[in-house]
Amino acid sequence: MGTYRCCICFTRKFRWSEAKPAEDVREAFATYAEGGAHMTADQLRRFLAEVQGEAGATAADAERVMERFRQLRRPSHLAKLSKLPFTLDDFHHYLFSEELNPPLQPQVHQDMTAPLSHYYIYTGHNSYLTGNQLSSDCSDLPIIRALERGVRVIELDIWPNSVRDDINVLHGRTLTSPVALIRCLKSIKEHAFSASPYPVIITLEDHLTPDLQAKVAKMVMETFGDMLYYPDSESHKEFPSPEALKQRIIISTKPPKEYLEAKSLKEKDGDTQKEKDSNEDEAWGNEVSDIQTEFELADKDEEVQDEGLADDDDDQKERQNAPPQYKRLITIRAGKPKGHMSEALKVDPEKVRRLSLSEQELVKAAATHGADLIRFTQKNFLRIYPKGTRFNSSNYNPFIGWIHGAQMVAFNMQGYGRSLWLMHGFYKANGGCGYIKKPDFLMKAGPNNEVFDPKAVLPVKKTLKVKIYMGDGWRLDFSQTHFDAYSPPDFYTRVGIAGVPADTVMKKTKTIEDNWTPVWDEEFTFPLTVPELALLRIEVHEYDLSEKDDFGGQACIPVSELRPGIRAVPLFDRKGNKFKSVKLLMRFVFV
Repeated sequence: MGTYRCCICFTRKFRWSEAKPAEDVREAFATYAEGGAHMTADQLRRFLAEVQGEAGATAADAERVMERFRQLRRPSHLAKLSKLPFTLDDFHHYLFSEELNPPLQPQVHQDMTAPLSHYYIYTGHNSYLTGNQLSSDCSDLPIIRALERGVRVIELDIWPNSVRDDINVLHGRTLTSPVALIRCLKSIKEHAFSASPYPVIITLEDHLTPDLQAKVAKMVMETFGDMLYYPDSESHKEFPSPEALKQRIIISTKPPKEYLEAKSLKEKDGDTQKEKDSNEDEAWGNEVSDIQTEFELADKDEEVQDEGLADDDDDQKERQNAPPQYKRLITIRAGKPKGHMSEALKVDPEKVRRLSLSEQELVKAAATHGADLIRFTQKNFLRIYPKGTRFNSSNYNPFIGWIHGAQMVAFNMQGYGRSLWLMHGFYKANGGCGYIKKPDFLMKAGPNNEVFDPKAVLPVKKTLKVKIYMGDGWRLDFSQTHFDAYSPPDFYTRVGIAGVPADTVMKKTKTIEDNWTPVWDEEFTFPLTVPELALLRIEVHEYDLSEKDDFGGQACIPVSELRPGIRAVPLFDRKGNKFKSVKLLMRFVFV
């Protein structure tokens, strides 16, 4: 029973009730238990195979599920009684168990033997910042948190210290406080493979003199030792695979340049005075920017400027100033050659490289050179980074990069908002290892070298039906008056798709009033033209008549990896951390 104060002198009491099995769950139990009061292991096996899409499930698998359920659900002295009946209530709690019945498979299952450039790679931007881009502290702690989440690309801006005899990591020409490079390198070594065995790439934004570059080379060699991978020659025709580079560290940077070249920093951060939306604040309540709208705005801009494409002058001239031991460590060579975008995106059959574009440059390039972007990323790396006016460490729509094959869509991992939720969700695929194989359609070219067109109108390839049964766990993870001081919460769910423009949509359930365990029992249908890149978006909110609706949890799940059937879907907070108890019971059916 929950008690809430009403007015000054009166209280209202509401009875809490545990979530009851949904009608579909009751019917499934009745069908597979063949009208009995309990289910056998073989009957559960049939349910797993026919409803949950687990065709290879055996009776032994079902028995193990039942045994594990008994260990989790029942007191230890009763768990040993393995022959206790598996009742309707047990069946319901099994289905609502995130550990036993998750929506995604937890193992790495994709081919990891293709070249590195064939994968999307979980990428951070300014990985050392604890908060905003202008005045927050620099630390190794955000780097550690990113690696523990599975991020595989860490960015470090390296600058001389005040007396120019050592190297600091900081966001240059801002008020951010520095952290020593050696501390960051040691933390990377210690935590690099805590979440994934696949290679970690360190991208260095280098603002050093040749003597300090030599010091960096020594630091890197001594810190990482045999973990460090670097090529025998200055260029690759093709990168090794993630499998071949397990437990290895890779360095990526532009060819070394003279210390503090002002143009480099200016073009990295963008002309902040000219940005129209410098006050943009992507709070959790604002929607992700629409790709189609950005394409249309770019199409109207007749002068598509190739800003920053002359950043790197002659590579050979630049390399003359760098110590040989530093140049030798650079595995993924980055930069922007002189000329227009068409020149920047030319593919050299003799070597592979990395090109970096800001989010604005990407949108402009996509409007006029979309096919060239995809051809470039079939062999080379494309890194996208946030525009310089995102002072609050917000992020952009990652799909603009992903649909053009960009491997490194760099995000402010210390930020917040729906864009970051999409990034977290996208990299839950493939066991959360930080590497996701790009779809075949982005890696193929036709007889006339034609490639995938993100703007093309495509037929529906697959339809996803999503049924939201109920939710539970809020009363365990939140205080009684967190959502409403006077009554239990009024929850509703938003559900939809993030992906290519044709697939992107959001829908909404009805609001269930005064209930900690809401039952919606609503089904939604989503036709998908590019299911390989689609994410299922789920958000729960608490309706508030007088103020902004309260946040109750969110999840983003790769559609291509959704396990069909009735599943327990855990929800996450605004920062992407999983709630201890909050979850939804949902059903997924592919047509």
